[in-house]
Amino acid sequence: MTPTKKLNIGMSLAPTWLSGDAWRRPDSGVENLFTCDFYLDIAQRAEEAKLDFAFLPDSLFLNTGVLETAAGFASLDPTLLQASIAGRTSKIGLLSTASTTFFPPYIVARQIQSLNWLSKGRAGWNIVTALDGNDNFGLSEMPSPEERYARAAEFTDIVRRLWQSFPQESLQFDRTSGLYADPAKIKSIDHDGTYFKVKGPLNLPCYDKARIPLIQAGASEAGRAFAASVADAIFASTPDRAAALDLRTDLRSRARAGGRNEDDIRVLPGLSLFLAPTAAEAKELYAETNARVSRQRSLDTVLEMTGLDLSDWPADRKIAATDLPAPPEKVRSRTHSDLLRRMIERDEPSVEELLKRPEVIGSAHWLVVGTPADAVGTIRDWAKAGAIDGFVAFPGGSVGSVSLFLEQVVPALSDLGLFRENYRGSTFFDHLNDR
Repeated sequence: MTPTKKLNIGMSLAPTWLSGDAWRRPDSGVENLFTCDFYLDIAQRAEEAKLDFAFLPDSLFLNTGVLETAAGFASLDPTLLQASIAGRTSKIGLLSTASTTFFPPYIVARQIQSLNWLSKGRAGWNIVTALDGNDNFGLSEMPSPEERYARAAEFTDIVRRLWQSFPQESLQFDRTSGLYADPAKIKSIDHDGTYFKVKGPLNLPCYDKARIPLIQAGASEAGRAFAASVADAIFASTPDRAAALDLRTDLRSRARAGGRNEDDIRVLPGLSLFLAPTAAEAKELYAETNARVSRQRSLDTVLEMTGLDLSDWPADRKIAATDLPAPPEKVRSRTHSDLLRRMIERDEPSVEELLKRPEVIGSAHWLVVGTPADAVGTIRDWAKAGAIDGFVAFPGGSVGSVSLFLEQVVPALSDLGLFRENYRGSTFFDHLNDR
């Protein structure tokens, strides 16, 4: 199952290199965080490196509890930002995020198709069901994962049908006859389902030159089933190679069972990169970035995700699988909870070891702390093992990690034949299939 095709690589525009205490570095540029130029610079440099896409995650709530020491989830609207970037880039895909739990499908269909027109076929949709934000949309609590993904499936079907409801070929622009468009080719979708009622058609024609890629975020049981049915790629947390291999094997099996080609769904885990010229400097960078991580907040995370209260445990006491209580009925992220429990069962860490793990102090992403060569070697090993089809880069610690990734890691992957040397297409979908 070893991939023989080139990797798909995306670059996060979320400023993960400012996380923790990294924003306090004099070269962080944090004062420009809410300007277009801050993100445009990264997108243009990612395009110079020939990456598949630039990606902006999103959330629809503000965690004021962390704002005293970090940016939290404060951010620009992703689709508006990508539209701004579209006019000053020419090749790189532009992946925007929109929630199927909070937004109406007609609005999302119009926004993403607008981005596709403005970028000449470089738009992509990161489909999220959201983990928080219900209080901002009149919901007393978040729906269950099963309900969120059932809603997402209906939502996505509506969006795809809306995109096709106004085909570009219906536009005639016949100046002689005065026929602007052929209404007979434009069809209402007349959807009346469990969650939505949408007549259509969309008031924007489809950009027929490029299909919009669908990326799904999340790897719970419900998330995997949904991704296997519609997604071109899945963006998920895989903190170790075994987790990534399990996810890729499972998704390919589900795709086959659903009548899809298994190669049509790509596994692109998040890759957190703390890079420096030497391994010692990289470790120091990681330590400095996380120096003020709240121990109590980490303990609270473990409790919320697993039901295990470690507040009175000795720091060096090992945690075994038998110490874990039954999984909580409700957790913020079932995927994150499962990964954390799995790690404890496998590694039996001490409390202090556990509180330093990315499953606790981060988003459970694949983590590399080292030199560019270390990152290249690890990526090569995961690719050869058949664990990934690519990844989304999340540089950490400093803007230096961004530069080292784009200027050293990516070219080295190209030299190994694991990544393209130049673009061969002009749309996001072209890039995903240039493998």
